[in-house]
Amino acid sequence: MSKKGRVLVAMSGGIDSSVAAVMLKEQGYEVIGITMKTWDYTTAGGSKKETGCCSLDAMNDARNIAVNMDIPHFILDIREEFGDYVINHFTDEYLAGRTPNPCVLCNTHIKWDALLKRADKLDCAFIATGHYANIRQENGRFVISKGKDKNKDQSYALWGISQESLSRTIFPLGNLTKSAIRAFAQERGFHDLLRKSESYEICFVPDNDYRGFLKRRIEGLEENMKGGEFVLEDGTVVGHHEGYPFYTVGQRKGLGIALGYPVYVTAIQPNKNRVVLGTFDELARDGMYVNKLSMVKYADLNGQKVDTITKVRYNDRGTPAVIEQAGDTMKVFFGKGVHAVAPGQAAVFYEGEDVIGGGWIASSFHQNP
Repeated sequence: MSKKGRVLVAMSGGIDSSVAAVMLKEQGYEVIGITMKTWDYTTAGGSKKETGCCSLDAMNDARNIAVNMDIPHFILDIREEFGDYVINHFTDEYLAGRTPNPCVLCNTHIKWDALLKRADKLDCAFIATGHYANIRQENGRFVISKGKDKNKDQSYALWGISQESLSRTIFPLGNLTKSAIRAFAQERGFHDLLRKSESYEICFVPDNDYRGFLKRRIEGLEENMKGGEFVLEDGTVVGHHEGYPFYTVGQRKGLGIALGYPVYVTAIQPNKNRVVLGTFDELARDGMYVNKLSMVKYADLNGQKVDTITKVRYNDRGTPAVIEQAGDTMKVFFGKGVHAVAPGQAAVFYEGEDVIGGGWIASSFHQNP
C-alpha cells in the first residue's frame, strides 16, 4: 500500500471527479474509483434521454478514465436506499408545501454513508470527491470552507456531513479553479472530458419537469388538488391554481394570473390548498427558523448571538444575519429583508470562508417576533 494510504474516489464520469482521482494518484495515493448508481431513469417516465451522474454513459466514462489510469473501478448500486430516502422525501416535502433540495440531502445522508461503508470493506483510509471546497482541522473539529473558485464553490451542499465523515474526506480540487482543472485535463489528453457539458439537473428528473415527475409519482395528485385558491396577502381570492405542490415560494412565471402588476408566490398553505401571492416587497422576510441543524465549525454556539453571512439557496450570494441557537433550531435575523425564503431549502451559515453549520428552513417571519 502507498505510504499516503488508500483512498476511495467517487467518480461520476465528469471532469471534476476524474481529475480528482488522477490528481490523487499522481500525489502518491493508492486510488480506487467507485461510481454510484442512484437512479434508473427508465422508471421515471420522462421524455428526455438519460443524462447526468447516473446514466450508463457517465458510468462508462468513469470506468474508461479509471482503466486508462490503471485505477481499479467499481459500480455501487444504491438505488433502493436512494429511492426510499431521497425520492420519498422529495415528494413528501412538496405535499407539505415546502421546496426540497434533494441534491444536498443525497450528498450528506446517502452518498457519504455509502462511500464510507464501501471504503471500510476495501480497507481505504480516506474517501474523496470532486467538490470545490476545503477541509481543515481546527480546535479539534474538521471545518469546511469555501473553494478557491468562488463561481464553482460547493460548500453550501456539504454542511450536513458529520465530523466523523469529514475526518476521512479529501477534496483535491478545493484550492484550484475550474480553468486550472481544465488545463490539467488538457495536459493529460482527456479530450472527451473537456467536451462534456455539465449537468445541473436533479438526477431523477433529467427532463427538469418536476411537476410531471410528481404527477407520475403520486396517483391522483392533479385531480385532487387542482382548483385551489390563489389569494393575496389579505386573503382576497384572485384565481385558482393547478395544485399547490406545483408552486414554490418566490415563483413569478407560470402562475397564469394577470393582476396588472408583477406578483410572486409568497407562501403555500397546504392545509387550505391555497397559494398566497404578493408583490416583490411582500416577498421579503426579516428572519427565519432553521431546524435539523448540523454544526460544523463549532459544536454549539452556547446561546451566543453570532454575526454571519447566511445563504438561503445554492446560488445565493448570502446576506448578513445574526444567528442564535436554541437546541436543534437556529433563529436567524437578517440585517435587511431577504426575498424568497423557501421552507424546505437548506440554509447555511458562514463565518468568513468557513461553514459554521446549516439546516433546513422551517419557516420565516416578516418582523422580529
